[in-house]
Amino acid sequence: MSPIATDTIGQQTMNGIQGKDNRRPVTIAVVGAGQRGQTYASYALTHPDQAKVVAVAEPRPVRRKVTAAAHAIPSDMQFSDWRDLLALGRIADTVFICVMDQMHAELVKEFSKQGYHIFCEKPMATTVPECVQMVKDVRQSDKVFGMGHVLRYSKYNQAIKDIIDSGAIGEIVNIQHIEPIGDHHFTHSYVRGNWHKESETSFSLMTKCCHDIDILSFYLSGKAPKRVSSFGSLFHFKPSQKPAKAGSATRCLDCAYEPECAWSAKKIYLDPFVTKQGNTHWAELATNAEVLDIESVSEMLKTTNYGKCVYEADNDVVDHQVVNIEYEGGTTASLTMSAFTESQCDRGTKIHGTKGEIIGDMHTFTVFDFLTRERTLHTPINEGGLHGGADVAFSRTFVKAVATGDQDVLGVTPEQVLDSHLLVFAAEKARLEGTVVDYQAFKQTAFA
Repeated sequence: MSPIATDTIGQQTMNGIQGKDNRRPVTIAVVGAGQRGQTYASYALTHPDQAKVVAVAEPRPVRRKVTAAAHAIPSDMQFSDWRDLLALGRIADTVFICVMDQMHAELVKEFSKQGYHIFCEKPMATTVPECVQMVKDVRQSDKVFGMGHVLRYSKYNQAIKDIIDSGAIGEIVNIQHIEPIGDHHFTHSYVRGNWHKESETSFSLMTKCCHDIDILSFYLSGKAPKRVSSFGSLFHFKPSQKPAKAGSATRCLDCAYEPECAWSAKKIYLDPFVTKQGNTHWAELATNAEVLDIESVSEMLKTTNYGKCVYEADNDVVDHQVVNIEYEGGTTASLTMSAFTESQCDRGTKIHGTKGEIIGDMHTFTVFDFLTRERTLHTPINEGGLHGGADVAFSRTFVKAVATGDQDVLGVTPEQVLDSHLLVFAAEKARLEGTVVDYQAFKQTAFA
């Protein structure tokens, strides 16, 4: 097995994106300063010659204050309500819309009217009509539109795409892709957290895996989906699975079963502060307090959803799902999403071609040649941060697109973004109805 030089990875598809631009920094207004909003905005801190955050709208005082301090945002550009920012007219080149999913459609429409270049965190919206309308809204403004499908921008995925496009593995026959959400991540976000209930956000395939469907579209660019089926359910995190010893307890701090429970909120959020060991990341995300300590985390567990029993959290989104897709020409692909993994979002992918195969783990990948029987290891540079460096790579690409006013820099059109979302909606329809959905017919109904 011979390694490939890391500085050659992904160069073909990344050409033109990383070049230095002599324009002034792109100015950014951040709407929604949670984890994702702060992550995208942080690009301006590490690349002040390219981008500058000039305003923030965030209802939570602590998160608004943290973001404002990090970017030296003056007090008159800090807002608790996004409407107050909107009322000023266009005060930046672009707006980063990182609010809850059900708000995306309205904010994209309103900020598009003012001529902002738009970045919208995934997903586009929570209904088919809203997604369709969003494309019309951004096309009418004739500005750059970026979607938080960040995976396609990592050097890892760019390198895989280069191999595919080179013909090294021949024509793609099948792709197997798995998204291991992770036990703590799933309970934090999809049982206790913001995305636990479909009526308040959307179904978990959309909120968690729409960019996994997008990465399949990226690998198979040029091939249209034909049919899709899907299976999955809320298997474990429901009242019928609650251990008898837990009795009537609805919060982990009051539960006799807590010491034996793998899903204990006390273990996940509080114990790292008590023992001075472990990961405090989840508590940082769950606690809206200026000082993060035993007292503030304990109060959070007593008063918010994050302290609830996972079997009593009023959640209804599925905790595992498989999606099967047939593309034109006979190529097939499958996506597996599972909450029940130690690994957190370290996606695994196998791409089977007529001349060879690619097997990757989001960090490195191997290419096996059926003729020569040689296996080559590729080690793309990880730029750091989440999603294997994809957040950094996307932010750089989006800033470049805004600076040049060129949608093509992103390598994807609003219509293609819509296509991948419609495929997610079609998959969920297949799961709910226990049927195989004709994707092209489904797409036609979306525009009817």
